[in-house]
Amino acid sequence: MKLFNILAILITLSAVFSYINHRFIRLPTTIGVMAISLLASLGLIALGSLGFGLEENARILLNSIDFDETLLHGMLSFLLFAGALHVNLVDLSRQKYIISTLATLGVIGSTFIIGFASWWVLGWLGINLPFIYCLLFGALISPTDPIAVMGILKKARVPASLETKITGESLFNDGVAVVVFLVILEIATGTQGVTVASVAGLFIKEALGGMVFGLLIGAIAYWMLKSVENYQVEILITLALVTGGFALADTLHLSGPIAIVVAGLLIGNHGRMLAMSDEVRDHLDKFWELVDEILNAVLFVMIGLEVLILTFNRSYLLAGIILIPLLLAARFICVGIPVVLLKPFRTFSPHVIKILTWGGLRGGISVALALSLPAGPNREAILAVTYIIVVFSIIVQGLTIGKLVKGGKGLRSDKI
Repeated sequence: MKLFNILAILITLSAVFSYINHRFIRLPTTIGVMAISLLASLGLIALGSLGFGLEENARILLNSIDFDETLLHGMLSFLLFAGALHVNLVDLSRQKYIISTLATLGVIGSTFIIGFASWWVLGWLGINLPFIYCLLFGALISPTDPIAVMGILKKARVPASLETKITGESLFNDGVAVVVFLVILEIATGTQGVTVASVAGLFIKEALGGMVFGLLIGAIAYWMLKSVENYQVEILITLALVTGGFALADTLHLSGPIAIVVAGLLIGNHGRMLAMSDEVRDHLDKFWELVDEILNAVLFVMIGLEVLILTFNRSYLLAGIILIPLLLAARFICVGIPVVLLKPFRTFSPHVIKILTWGGLRGGISVALALSLPAGPNREAILAVTYIIVVFSIIVQGLTIGKLVKGGKGLRSDKI
């Protein structure tokens, strides 16, 4: 199918589902369009079983879309930059210790906890998944998805300090988790020797290299923005930063997500305040807000449609259901330990562990990483379980996090 036709179908579906959600259902956009897309997919499956054949046409469309390539090497750079653009660097620095701990040690710890838990659960259900692939599952399902998280936070009205905490963690643990996933994948496929030095070297190159590269390209873009006064040119510069920067980071085998987040923070703070007029700032904000909303709608429509091409059976469904509480328990542990250790040095608001645990949504990043696995039964099992967890996370956790925040006492404090 031609690229233009694919884009036409996806954008049309996104527009129709967004209209239905806004006009009749009024859920947060990301949740609403995904839920409608999922229901539409299940409807196509039901019609297909009655002999209408629409399901097969939808599968042809989805098989022509490389979801992991589209998200990880296309949409992700735009979505991360749009999210980082409005994160206050001063607020972020106040939360640097807890954010850095959760985005690094939290992700690694969660990877191993979930890896061991999934190995035991899947083995008990008769799903023979090698332990290294269970670790891969732990790596891809551990990060909180910034795309899902930020879309929900806009509607949940959480306190500013808590929003900074959740958003900052999700932006950085996404990049770290991709690096951890790639390291384990190279071990699983035999392309990387299992040595501490090689693994540490790859991690440092990807993560720290991505951070330094992000500062470099962000500084270049900042200098260019400061030397001109034309919003069309300045928006074009930010587009070049996102697309060219991500592509070059990928070519250099550095972490593109981390690079774009760092560059976005630089442009969103120093760039917006020191290198732009009020008119340019207004145009830039509106442009990237529009890009963010459109791509979010398209992405969550795609997530809902993916159910058409997945393989489900009773064991996979049961495994996904059992692993949901275990995943939340792992999140509770990996959030709780850093908070408890930091309590002697700073004050946290009540219920912070509970809210950070339930607010750690999983989304398209996890599905994309699962789809990037080599074809085979291991991939089918991981993909099916991942999809079940992601759907639960976005719909159930996403719809209830606002109520949980409102039910918490003392959360209007700026301390967290």
